[in-house]
Amino acid sequence: MRLDRPAVLVAPELLGAVLTVDGVGLRLTEVEAYEGESDPASHAWRGRTPRNAVMYGPAGRLYVYLSYGIHSCVNIVCDVEGRASAVLVRAGEVVTGEDAVRTRRGLVPYSKLASGPGNVGSAFGLTPRDSGLALDGVRASLVAGDGGEVRSGPRVGVSRAADVPWRFWLAGDATVSAYSRSPRA
Repeated sequence: MRLDRPAVLVAPELLGAVLTVDGVGLRLTEVEAYEGESDPASHAWRGRTPRNAVMYGPAGRLYVYLSYGIHSCVNIVCDVEGRASAVLVRAGEVVTGEDAVRTRRGLVPYSKLASGPGNVGSAFGLTPRDSGLALDGVRASLVAGDGGEVRSGPRVGVSRAADVPWRFWLAGDATVSAYSRSPRA
């Protein structure tokens, strides 16, 4: 799978792919694209900072950040080096490592183990210290898969560019999170 392209092109192709980190594998069912300095909803909109530097490449690394100071969110870096672009992993189906995920997530229903970006971070056990982790097959890998019927719509919970239809999900999949428009939008 070619990741050295804009996130908005890569995002729908990630659906059905399996992202594996430290033995936990998620079949990706919901993602959102963020296009760097041209995208007001992106962490890179105002330029490069120590926090978002990983978004500037190279492609094929994870950008992990804290949301609301508590939830680790996982993004796959895309596009050519020097251009910030990433795809937020919003939801997935646990396909390997369920015992580790259950240790982290508890007794939630199977379909909710990795539903929502904070739950994805918890399922993988990632923190911002893991930002920059390469998808090189050592600790983490990404394997293309067949997704099924793809839908798109507005992104979730962003206050800027809220109506941009760069959220992609697999139609009818039980792990996809519920849509929620930000009250600040």
